Amino acid sequence: MPVNRDRRSAWIVGAACAVALAGAGVGPGAAAAQEVSFHGQVRPRYELRDPAGTGERDTFTSMRVRAALDAALDERVRIFVQVQDVRLFGEETNTLGDFRADNFDLHQGWLEFGGEHLPWLRTRLGRQEVNLGGQRLAGAVGWTQQGRSFDGARLMVSGERGTLNLIGFKLAEESSAANEADQELFGAYGTLRSVGPGALDLYWLFHRAERDGPDTREHTLGARYAWSGAVDGRLEASLQTGDRGDEDASAFMVGARLGRSFAEGRAGLTLWYDYLSGDDDASDGESSVFNTLFATNHKFYGFADLFLNVPVHTGGAGLQDLALKGRFTPRDDLALSVDLHRFQAAAGGLLADDHFADEIDLTVRHRYSPHLTMTAGLSRVFNVDGLREVGRLERSQTWLYVMFDALF
Repeated sequence: MPVNRDRRSAWIVGAACAVALAGAGVGPGAAAAQEVSFHGQVRPRYELRDPAGTGERDTFTSMRVRAALDAALDERVRIFVQVQDVRLFGEETNTLGDFRADNFDLHQGWLEFGGEHLPWLRTRLGRQEVNLGGQRLAGAVGWTQQGRSFDGARLMVSGERGTLNLIGFKLAEESSAANEADQELFGAYGTLRSVGPGALDLYWLFHRAERDGPDTREHTLGARYAWSGAVDGRLEASLQTGDRGDEDASAFMVGARLGRSFAEGRAGLTLWYDYLSGDDDASDGESSVFNTLFATNHKFYGFADLFLNVPVHTGGAGLQDLALKGRFTPRDDLALSVDLHRFQAAAGGLLADDHFADEIDLTVRHRYSPHLTMTAGLSRVFNVDGLREVGRLERSQTWLYVMFDALF
């Protein structure tokens, strides 16, 4: 049922006070807690994007502020509560007149417990971040100030040979005022350690979404193998099948990465290629475009974030990403990197130009202290005829950011 905004704001602020008091060791049950820790983060970030979605240059400063309580109540029970405020500088023109905490929210709040007779099994219930594997299909999207979390349950099995995560999340609830249909995500993600020089991940995800017409019932199955050393790499493949509304889903993704370290690990080069299938025939009753679901796409397809929503941001044509990435760490507190991307459509039969764009990303990261990191980045996107055709970008784009990240 709808909740009055003033009551909701009061509840949120009250919860934040309770978290702060608990972190200080004040409140019911504090004496019984074996271990209680309090964590926080302040992360302002200035950005310039030219052109932005409006076609003009845009500059703004955003900020994330998080506070978290982590309490191990005993050997079997743990709770974690994390609240956050995400805002743009100047969003509240008069703080004396606006004190409703519109941007304050519960980012995580979960209960975790394990049985004395089943020490290899833990159950986590509530709102929680989830990063599966390399976050190719499900991730917390930590780059964004708001991040992503899921509401639901997670069973975590651990053993000498590996781990298994079973998830069940409610993405949308028909009974709530904000949603008109149910949506869920279920899955299993297992990791086998010491398979040759690396680790092997096997996974299955099932996404169900109710619609006015036929529902979406889509399965994603795949495997990921990654290893590290003087030569490190990754091989990954996923297959999607099932129903997407009134179309049959038949899509796939393959990816490979191979890197080499130099100068006692202080420098390295990585060659990277990803192929996400596309669809150039919308009338055959089959959807062949790969859906990245709930991935942290900022990690993969260029830092300028022009491919955050695949397949939407590629016009259903899929994506090929060929990249060369270099890194150099001249000092322990300083890291430099440069990434070169060439983006191409995977199914460009309907496009006059199947070359989406080229991108170069420059990043400098300085660890000012154990608690503060400063990062600056510059990206240039050019040769954008393909992106112009799918309505994503009209001309070459420059993106710049400076970020300060303080943690305790």
